[in-house]
Amino acid sequence: MSKKINDKIFWVGKTDWELKKFHGDEFTTTKGSSYNSYLIKDEKTVLIDTVWLPYDREFVKDLKKEIDLNKIDYIIIQHGEVDHSGALVELMSEIPDTPIYCTANAIKSIKGQYHKDWNFIPVKTGDKLNIGENTLTFIEAPMLHWPDTMFTYMDKEEILFSNDGFGQHLASEYLYADEVDQADLYNQALIYYANILAPFGMMVKNKINEILKMNLPIKMICPSHGLIWRKGPTQIVNKYLEWADNYQENQITIVYDTMWNSTRKMAEAIAKGIKNVDDTVQVKLMNTSKDDKTDVLTEVFKSKIILVGSPTVNNGYLHSIAGILEMIRGMKLKSKKAAAFGSYGWSGESIKLITEELKKSGFEILNDGIRVEWTPGKEMENNCIQFGENIAK
Repeated sequence: MSKKINDKIFWVGKTDWELKKFHGDEFTTTKGSSYNSYLIKDEKTVLIDTVWLPYDREFVKDLKKEIDLNKIDYIIIQHGEVDHSGALVELMSEIPDTPIYCTANAIKSIKGQYHKDWNFIPVKTGDKLNIGENTLTFIEAPMLHWPDTMFTYMDKEEILFSNDGFGQHLASEYLYADEVDQADLYNQALIYYANILAPFGMMVKNKINEILKMNLPIKMICPSHGLIWRKGPTQIVNKYLEWADNYQENQITIVYDTMWNSTRKMAEAIAKGIKNVDDTVQVKLMNTSKDDKTDVLTEVFKSKIILVGSPTVNNGYLHSIAGILEMIRGMKLKSKKAAAFGSYGWSGESIKLITEELKKSGFEILNDGIRVEWTPGKEMENNCIQFGENIAK
């Protein structure tokens, strides 16, 4: 069912209430999501983006209720990933000659995924498409979050269609960001940024500054996931500039896994030591074998310091820690500090190996870490408390 944004623009996407995993199993979407597609009815009719592949037939069927498909003059695909381009095969089987406007890199990705040679029109930043009362201006946005991404600006309506920029994985019966709980909205926007866009912080900042220099008046930002920014839309732009600038809160996150609870006891003692020195700092303990990895990465993104702990297993560390360390490395975080800890029975290499991985990931290493043989007794528990106090200091 379409939703009217104004006299010329209609939302024709899909709200996916059931979505719980995204990007395979990489991203947990507890609140679902939406795949936002927009239909513009000016003198020319334009479709911006489609929906995820499982909903291709439903999308085309519903679109036919809104418009005769043969009256669509142009299709704009802002990003070739399947959650935006997934309905193209079904749609183009009905209107095969309709021109598709996208970046040169998007042509590569779309051809590579669907093996179709449709009527592609490559565009770059500054190229324009006149559709009647309005002119659409294309703005390349590479690595927000694929090399093929672009935004589209509609001049008279002063709307920025921002694809994966400024979105949230948040299913809602509402259309606009100002209609939902603001704390939940911004939490979902932060989770989205931390898990998808954090590795590209410098490019995010540069692209936003480039757009700001274009002096484009913006009344509305229409992303491809989640809710539309209608009231004070630049509030999310300002948040992105903040998040892209080596973001950190007054938070220390302790990330660990444990076999027989020795490393857990260390984590709790370290947390106690931190709070002994600074009760204002927020301390979060995240067990990587029990807590969701999307939540773990979000807390890591928010932190100024992370402490990573694992027992030594087969001269290494537990696989959940290995996985989260690999994901943390991919975030390319800067200006954050870290240290390692862990228990062992025989050889005790995990602390050194974790420290090496944290160093490779760009963290400033605070110390050599702390390790406990077997289960911490009173003396070693006090040593862990002292370790936490030293970290806080």
